[in-house]
Amino acid sequence: MYPELFNQLKEKLERLPGVGKKTAERYAFAILGMDEEDVKDFSDILSRIKSDIKPCPGCGFLSEKHMCPICDDDTRDHSVIMVVSYAQDVVAIEKTNTYHGMYHVLNGVISSSKGIYPDDLNIDTLLKRLDGVKEVIIATSPTIDGETTALYLDKLLSSKNIYSTRLAHGLPMGASLDYADEMTLIKAMENRRHQGE
Repeated sequence: MYPELFNQLKEKLERLPGVGKKTAERYAFAILGMDEEDVKDFSDILSRIKSDIKPCPGCGFLSEKHMCPICDDDTRDHSVIMVVSYAQDVVAIEKTNTYHGMYHVLNGVISSSKGIYPDDLNIDTLLKRLDGVKEVIIATSPTIDGETTALYLDKLLSSKNIYSTRLAHGLPMGASLDYADEMTLIKAMENRRHQGE
């Protein structure tokens, strides 16, 4: 029904996470409705994002320069490293304005079902950064794969006499117990604390 080029654009847009056929169609019409200059800018950014943005050689976060702004920041606490699974996790933590240490991005989690093993992750670089580090905070998600990754890292770090901690997990504010899954309830029980703390 649509011209072939329009269909090709829709197919490409459907590859984006969370974009189904209807949304892809709306996006394609939105792009078609943009003025030519905006489409050129959009196209230029899409081509440059793959060539200009690379993982930071220090921590694995996104960078347009040699080092990312976090690794380049002398005001941050270089004795603490928070290990996260993905670059977007760094952004989520940074939005809290409560953490001022360094990061390390694994670029995934261990998942035998998906064929992802420790050698596939950015772990070797982490081990090279441990000189002068007092604490490594493991901040993988509380999923089975995230927990597997956290346990693996904890054993690896303890074998090198590096103090590691894990982010507490449990019930979110405003959640009802009857809607919480089993893993969330287990973690909430494990991480319980005295009311006055």
